[in-house]
Amino acid sequence: MSSRRNVLLKVIILGDSGVGKTSLMNQYVKKKFTNKYKATIGADFLNKEVMIDDRLVTLQIWDTAGQERFQSLGVAFYRGADCCVLVYDVTQPNSFKNLESWRDDFLIQASPRYPEKLPFVVLGNKVDLDTRGVPIRRAQAWCDSKNNTPYFETSAKEAINVEQAFEAIARNALEQEEANGNIGVTSHVELEHGKTKSGCCS
Repeated sequence: MSSRRNVLLKVIILGDSGVGKTSLMNQYVKKKFTNKYKATIGADFLNKEVMIDDRLVTLQIWDTAGQERFQSLGVAFYRGADCCVLVYDVTQPNSFKNLESWRDDFLIQASPRYPEKLPFVVLGNKVDLDTRGVPIRRAQAWCDSKNNTPYFETSAKEAINVEQAFEAIARNALEQEEANGNIGVTSHVELEHGKTKSGCCS
C-alpha cells in the first residue's frame, strides 16, 4: 500500500428538491434510508473514507438545498469542488430538464480553472418506482453531449447502483485532484453542523 497521505475530495450533489440527494448520500455513507421527507436547509455534508486503488481517499460529500431561495449560497459551497454530481428523479421529467441549469449555475459559481475538465456524474434516481418519465436513451444522450459524462440509474431506497456510482465519483474526483497537482490533504470550506439541517427523500 502506498504511504502517500490521505486525500480529501470535495463532492457537490445538485438537483431539484425531492429528487433524493440526501437519501443517496445517507445510503452511501450510513447505509440508511427513510421514507420521511424533510427538505435540506442550506447545505450539509458527510465524510466517508474509501480506497481507490492504492489511495486512501476521504470524500467530503456536500448535500445542497434544491429550493431556489438557497441557490445564492452556491459560491461558498461550490468553490474548490473536485466533482459535481447532478441528480434527477426518473419519474419527473422537469427534474431532468433542470439539470442543464444546475450544471451551468455550478460552473458559473464554482469558477473552476479548467471548466471543461471538471468532472460531472449524473444519477437518475428512484428507479425502484414503476412510473417512468425520462427514457434511458434520452438521459444517456444528454450525458454523451456533455463530454461523455458518466451516467448511473440509482435507487437510494433499494441501494441500487449507489456504491458503483460513488466509486465512479471518487475516481473522477481523485483524477481531477491529481491533475491539478494538489497532493496530500486539501482544506475546504466547512459548516458548523449545529447551523445546518438535513433532510431525506427517496
